[in-house]
Amino acid sequence: MRVTNLPPGWAEVRLGDIATSVKNGIFVSRPGADPGGVPILRISAVRPGHLRVEDIRYTGQNAEALAEADSLLDPGDLVFTRYNGNIDFVGACAIVPQNVGPLTYPDKLIRVRVAASVASSAFIAYLFQSPRVRPQVRALARTTAGQAGISGASLKSISIPLPPLAEQRRIVGLLDNLLSRWNAGLNALNATTRRADRLREQVMYAAGVGRLAGESSKNSAPPPDPAGVVDGELPDIPGTWQWKRLGEIADVVGGVTKDGKKQADPDHVEVPYLRVANVQRARLDLSKVALIRVSPKKAEQLRLLPGDVLLNEGGDRDKLGRGWIWEGRIPDCIHQNHVFRARIADGFLHSKLLAWHANGGFGRSWFQANGLQSVNLASISLGKMRLFPVPVPPLGVQDYLVKTAEYHLSMLDGMEEAVSVARQRAANLRASLLAEAFAGRLVPQDPDDEHASELLARIRAERESALPKQKARTRRTKKELAAPPTRVTGDDYQQEAFPL
Repeated sequence: MRVTNLPPGWAEVRLGDIATSVKNGIFVSRPGADPGGVPILRISAVRPGHLRVEDIRYTGQNAEALAEADSLLDPGDLVFTRYNGNIDFVGACAIVPQNVGPLTYPDKLIRVRVAASVASSAFIAYLFQSPRVRPQVRALARTTAGQAGISGASLKSISIPLPPLAEQRRIVGLLDNLLSRWNAGLNALNATTRRADRLREQVMYAAGVGRLAGESSKNSAPPPDPAGVVDGELPDIPGTWQWKRLGEIADVVGGVTKDGKKQADPDHVEVPYLRVANVQRARLDLSKVALIRVSPKKAEQLRLLPGDVLLNEGGDRDKLGRGWIWEGRIPDCIHQNHVFRARIADGFLHSKLLAWHANGGFGRSWFQANGLQSVNLASISLGKMRLFPVPVPPLGVQDYLVKTAEYHLSMLDGMEEAVSVARQRAANLRASLLAEAFAGRLVPQDPDDEHASELLARIRAERESALPKQKARTRRTKKELAAPPTRVTGDDYQQEAFPL
């Protein structure tokens, strides 16, 4: 992409024109979590404009060997993400801060050093977050095996606007000031979201145990009989309520296991099915619902009905038991084996009271205490899910509890919607600010600044003077005379005899 309408004193360059080094990181087979050797950044350490130097593993290698291989990071170096499953993070750029000890980087990252006499690292880092450069990065990225990536050569080819060095520093200074205030505003929005989440959890908990009804729990209902699970400290519920195990009040079943061999069976029918990703805490995400082929009998057995409560069987430990209510928005939908379905007996308990109780503070703690942890995932068995303790209020107060909770939750929904709108406006403001900065409209130009073209001419001259001079050869050696003619193919010289 060609940079147009440059302000006075600016120049259009490619990143490679101002880079003194572009180098991929090192390969370490199994970097360790325990301290040992020089720390190495993880891929997730690089985020646009920010390097999380605490996000590290350890190489087991000493600093002297890495320094000799030119594989250490210095303060002011730019680190780019070379590969990532999310294309928005490919080409993400961050600066190595001051006062870091010996630090290296993996082969999924690229280190770029720019000539300090021509460019400010901070200016380049901001530039790579801007709408002037990000489209180029996306256009140059290539996807292989689900991973988007960009090469060092492609990074070097990216076209950028370059102001005089003094102006770069003025732009960086003003951006630092303005974006620090922008970050403070964004942090306030994020804090509001966290408070709303806590309030939402408290409302769900209060609805599930009777606090919203104003009933006294001084004469609390007796706990359920022990069932070989860790119930922990059960919340007090009014004496008119009852504790029941989930399996006593609902039919709880697992879902279908995908069998690739049976997907071509002509007797099977294709139906939509919900996965763990669809079942979020207190909501369903139906933006991407997969299809599966199952027998007609299985499709009928697992067909979801409005009012069914869906609860996750596996995933991260803090996500066990999360879920929500099926409202029948997709006909003939079923669920996978990692999602349990609880179908409450008619008239026994409002499905929202069960869903809120499972997603509230007690439910989350109970599922974590009774889940099993494998190497990467946690899970809870169907047998234990059926033993989940559920408070059951009298039918006469259930509708009141639901209406009261929905009123409070609707207010929180409005708050979160306002925060979402404000967050989008903040993102647009940041993009506009960066666009103005790199169009030369954020700070005034100073005619006394040394033009960028003059800086570039000087660095080109320095590079040319640093090239080793070769002695002119006037005669070919006997070996060269005996060799057949050569043909040039691409960037490589391949020697072969031409046909006579």
